[in-house]
Amino acid sequence: MFHFQIEDRGEIGYKINSMETWRLLDTGARSGAENMALDETLLERKASGKITPTLRFLQFSNPTVLVGHHQSVEEEVRLDYCRSHGIEINRRLTGGGALYWGEKELGWEIYISKKDPRIPSGIEGLYRRMGEAAALGLRHLGVRAFFRPRNDIEIQGRKISGTGGTELSGAILFQGTVLIDFDVDEMLRSLRIPTEKLREKEIESVKERVTCLKWELGRNPPIQTVKASLKKGFGEAFGVKFEDRPLTTEEENALKTKLPYFSSQEYIFKTRGSLPRRKTVNSLIRAPGGLIRISIALDSKARVINQILITGDFFAYPKRAIFDLESLLKNSKATPSNIEDIVRSFFSNEKPKILGISENHLVQAIVEALQKMDLLPEGFSEEETHHLFPVLKPFKEVKNPEVLLLPYCAKEVECSYRNLQGCEECGRCTVGDAAQMARSFGMNPVTIQNYEELESTLLSLKHSGVKEFIGSCCEPFYGKHRPDFERIGLPGILIDVERSTCYDLGQEKEAFKGHFENQTHLNLPLIKRVLEYSHG
Repeated sequence: MFHFQIEDRGEIGYKINSMETWRLLDTGARSGAENMALDETLLERKASGKITPTLRFLQFSNPTVLVGHHQSVEEEVRLDYCRSHGIEINRRLTGGGALYWGEKELGWEIYISKKDPRIPSGIEGLYRRMGEAAALGLRHLGVRAFFRPRNDIEIQGRKISGTGGTELSGAILFQGTVLIDFDVDEMLRSLRIPTEKLREKEIESVKERVTCLKWELGRNPPIQTVKASLKKGFGEAFGVKFEDRPLTTEEENALKTKLPYFSSQEYIFKTRGSLPRRKTVNSLIRAPGGLIRISIALDSKARVINQILITGDFFAYPKRAIFDLESLLKNSKATPSNIEDIVRSFFSNEKPKILGISENHLVQAIVEALQKMDLLPEGFSEEETHHLFPVLKPFKEVKNPEVLLLPYCAKEVECSYRNLQGCEECGRCTVGDAAQMARSFGMNPVTIQNYEELESTLLSLKHSGVKEFIGSCCEPFYGKHRPDFERIGLPGILIDVERSTCYDLGQEKEAFKGHFENQTHLNLPLIKRVLEYSHG
C-alpha cells in the first residue's frame, strides 16, 4: 500500500513496505530540443520540491549533436556536415564535451536532492556514486562494466558511457549515456573531436577507445532489456524501488512553454557563440580536466577587456561559475597582474569546483591570450594571431630563431620527397618557398616526416645549442602535443597550416606514422611576418 510521507527536506516521497520508491519516467524518443527542455523542466520541479527522486530514460528521434553548456558550437561541430545530413544540433544544461547521439543510443538521468544522505558531498564522490550505479546496471546485461574516474564507464579500458551533471537550488541533475549500436564514423564526421583527450587516455584513435553493447555482446540487446538492467542497477545501488509515472499535465505544459526557446538559434548558437574573430585574441591550453579555450574582445589601446568567453569540455559547478567569472573580467584591465588578482579572488570567495582545472590553469590561459596583444602593434591583425601558438615563451621573447620546422604533409602527395627529408624546391608546393624564405633569414629549414622525428629533432637541436625555433603545424596537433613541446623544453612559435588536415579527415593515426595522404598548405605570408618579427 502507498502512503505519502513528508520528509525533513520538505519534499513528497513514497514508501512501499518501508522501501523508498522513486519515479521511473520513460520519455521515449524525442527531438534534441524536447529532451533539453525536459531536462530544465524536471530540474526546476525537483528544485522546488514538486517531484520525488526520478530516474528518466531518454532517446533521440533523430541523430543529434549536443555541445556542452560551456562550449562554442562553431568550434566543436562540423556544421556543414550536420546540416547536409539532417543531424540536429542542440546544447546541454550540463558541461563537458560535445556528444553525438544516434537513434539507438540510450540516455539515463537522475533527479535528486543534493541533501539526500545517499549523495556524497564532494563532486568526485558524486561522479563515482552515479557511475558505479550505472556500471552495476550494465553488468546485469553480462558485460564487465566498471566506473573509471573521472566520469567514464568502461569495459576493459574502452568507454561505453560518459556522465556529467549540474545543480539548481539544491537539486541535482546527473546524466549518462549508454552506447548500444554506435556509429563511430558518423561521430567523427559530425564533431571536431577535441584531440587533446586522445593522448591523455593513451590511445591511438577514437575507434580504439570506445565500445558499445552490440560489439561486446555480439548482438543488439532489446532497448527494454537495457532499461530494465539499468533500473535494477540503480535500485540496488540506492536501495529503492521504482514506479512508472508519465509526465504530468503541468510538466507537459512547461515543456510546451520552453520548447520554442530550446529550439531557437539564440539558445543553441548565440548563448555561447564565438566572438567575431577579427576583434579577438585567443588561446588554447589543455589541463587535466579538459580543454580550455579563451576568446577575448579587447580595446588594445586602453588595454581593457570588452568581452571574454571561457569555453571548453570541462565540468564547472555551479554551472553559472564560468559566467560569473566572465562578468568579473569584463571591462577590467587586460594586464597579467590584474587578471591573476581577479581569478584568485573569485576562487577564494566563490569556491567554484571545476574538475581537473585550477585557478592557475585559467590564469595561464587568459594571460596567454592577452600576450597576443603584443603582436598587434607589430602589424599582426587579430585574425592572424588566431593562427599563432606559443611554445614555452611569450611571442616577444622568441628572438633570432635558428631553425624552421616544416611538416611533410605540405609536400605534394606524388612528390618523391613526400616521405623523405629535404625538398627539391621546385616551386610546386609551399615547402620549397618556405625553405628559401628561412635561408634568407639565416635559418636552417628542416622537414619533419612523423611525430617521432619531430621529437628527436627538437631534442637534437636543443642539445646542439639551438635556443629557439619556428615551426608550422595545425591547431589540433598543437593542442594534443603541447605537453610534449613543453617537456622537451625548446621555446618557439608555431604557425597554423591551411587546408584540410589529418584531424579534419580523421587520419591522425596515419599522420602520426607519416602516412597521411593529403596535402596541406603553409601560410607563407604569416610565416614571413613571424620571421621578420622574430629577427627584428
